[in-house]
Amino acid sequence: MNLQVNRRSHSIRRMRNVSGFFALAATGLIATYVAIAGWVYWRQEALIFHPTPLNADYRFAVPDVTEVRIPVDGATLSALHFKQAKPKGVVFFLHGNAGNLESWVTSVDFYRRINYDLFIIDFRGFGKSTGHIESEAQLHHDVAQAWAFIAPQYAGKKWVVVGRSLGTGLAAKFSIAAKFDLTVLISPYLSLNAMAQERYPWLPSALNRYPMRSDEWLPKINTPVLILHGAMDGVIPLVQGEALARTRPHTDLIVVPNAGHNDIHKFPLYLDNLSARLIAL
Repeated sequence: MNLQVNRRSHSIRRMRNVSGFFALAATGLIATYVAIAGWVYWRQEALIFHPTPLNADYRFAVPDVTEVRIPVDGATLSALHFKQAKPKGVVFFLHGNAGNLESWVTSVDFYRRINYDLFIIDFRGFGKSTGHIESEAQLHHDVAQAWAFIAPQYAGKKWVVVGRSLGTGLAAKFSIAAKFDLTVLISPYLSLNAMAQERYPWLPSALNRYPMRSDEWLPKINTPVLILHGAMDGVIPLVQGEALARTRPHTDLIVVPNAGHNDIHKFPLYLDNLSARLIAL
């Protein structure tokens, strides 16, 4: 009888030990998840933006361009301005999430051939721009400030905004108010929420402080929109660009076969379609 009681007590203790182990493991997993989620929430800038800073005295080697400094709230943006004698208009270029103006402007021959000026900015912390990116709202505000700085020089001429990769969301939202003659989105995303859900489906979208809802902004643009996307894009898949194009009727989508994310600008189909649209304005 005592033996049976002892066996029963031992079994109960073992069950309690197993239950305690699983409870402890679950608590550990929850704590780890919360820690990772907190890190992602507070360190998103490091995950999204990969700037390459430049010294303040760095001299850009691109010929025929002028460096411009634009004061914004709490920082100064660095920009490059390529000007021609009698341009048809200006291309306001918003680049991707890495590098700086040195890597984004290697030649202005394309703009010279189609007779457009180019104005391209570095975001905060990129290149010679000062400050640090702190919020999506700040990014949108800086874009508006940069355009307000340069737009008066092109009154009565054609206005074109070109966003590439990260810059596509900024271009899409700003186009609603700025009324560009043409909005060009190169390798765009449906939203950064959608991108995050593809890569980190285990994290709630509420953690994302940079949702960049291009899918909400694009349908509100009342002027022509051209999307160019590489079929072999491994960073922002073509399905994202296709889904974005479907949010707005009469959006022109050009798929560039064999083009990836970083080399799409080298393909004749890309260059021919972009130049044709700019010349036709």
